[in-house]
Amino acid sequence: MACLVLKRLIMSSKKVAVIGAGIVGVSTAIWLRRRGHEVVLIDREGPAAGTSYGNAGVLAACAVVPVTVPGLMSKAPKMLFDPESPLFMRWGYLGKLLPWLGKYLKHCNPYDTRRTAKALTDILADCLRQHQELASGTGAASFVQPSEYLFVYNSRSEFEKEKFVWDVRKECGYHWQELSREELIEKEPCFAEGQAQFGICLDDHGFILDPGRYVAALADHFVDIGGTITIGTVKDIEQKGGAVKAICTDVGRIECEVGVMATGIWSDALSKQLGIKVQMEAERGYHIELYNASKKPKRPSMISSGKFVVTPMQGRLRCAGIVEFGGLSSILSRKPIDLLKRQLSTTIPDIQFDHIEEWLGYRPAPVDSIPLIGQFSILENMYAGFGHHHVGLTGGAKTGRLLAQLISGETPEVDMMQYSPSRFT
Repeated sequence: MACLVLKRLIMSSKKVAVIGAGIVGVSTAIWLRRRGHEVVLIDREGPAAGTSYGNAGVLAACAVVPVTVPGLMSKAPKMLFDPESPLFMRWGYLGKLLPWLGKYLKHCNPYDTRRTAKALTDILADCLRQHQELASGTGAASFVQPSEYLFVYNSRSEFEKEKFVWDVRKECGYHWQELSREELIEKEPCFAEGQAQFGICLDDHGFILDPGRYVAALADHFVDIGGTITIGTVKDIEQKGGAVKAICTDVGRIECEVGVMATGIWSDALSKQLGIKVQMEAERGYHIELYNASKKPKRPSMISSGKFVVTPMQGRLRCAGIVEFGGLSSILSRKPIDLLKRQLSTTIPDIQFDHIEEWLGYRPAPVDSIPLIGQFSILENMYAGFGHHHVGLTGGAKTGRLLAQLISGETPEVDMMQYSPSRFT
């Protein structure tokens, strides 16, 4: 029987090229190798060099409600001119942004919010288990930390203003415990001197102690089980007869029977080379890290007043969030960074640290806030795995598994049509 199974695996094995070594690409590569495929992972810088390094580190199972909730259109203009708002714009980019922004804001209605939340629930709800199974038996397992997830509010009324958001979460099957100030402070004493008055606590979440090292350790495991990593910039995707034949890089041509595009926001340009429109924009995200912080929570906590997350990591406290539209400019804006620092000092007063580091990254934001996962309709052997907006790390493990199932001829347990990469074409 074992010989028969091995023979079937060999016969069905494909040569797969996965472009992008962030969490989605590395996860896809691992699950493909575990199914017996020959896999090469291609990245211009190496594993976890981009957003997979700098994210908030939360396995945020409940992060299923998109930014485009009802009422955003009326609030956004005021937010852009409020220095304490977590929404920023690089005004020189507005003209280029407008076509995408108009389509994005059309989703600010109850129907589309619920449709997006349903699609995200299918890939986020079991994220802790998905990461545990991805990392099981590897050097990455120690970075996966199960935990509760806190939402910290300055008042109960602040929470009640988000009733629609929490109602949608409840409809998607999420449950939580309400915390008085005393109960919140008992869980997280670091908030005692701040303005926190009310909290929400959700079980079955988690966080990654060091996202960059986690993805790098997963990549090491991929090599250990027979995978190949190529450091190079993709110059062209060679096609013939409606199928991908090779990935051409600046270090050579890589033949393949299947291609996977998992390059985050950079997938927009690659898709255009294939004649595919994905309607995606770069959302600039920031983090600050305080090394050897004197105070930090034991579990990841969303600070509602500033819409940012504080996450305890190895040797440091990471504060990540902020939404800025401004394209792929590498120029770091001071105002979002300064806001994070002000918000943190209000949330955890008198915090001390050795030094602070600042980071800017790019979230891939489709107009409907739903990732693109699956086969491109115009290419029979090219697959997409990108567009995860704020939840790339959270959904990356399951996305990779779903892609490996599709490529291997298996039927995923979720409706893949909702993630169709061709839905904008």
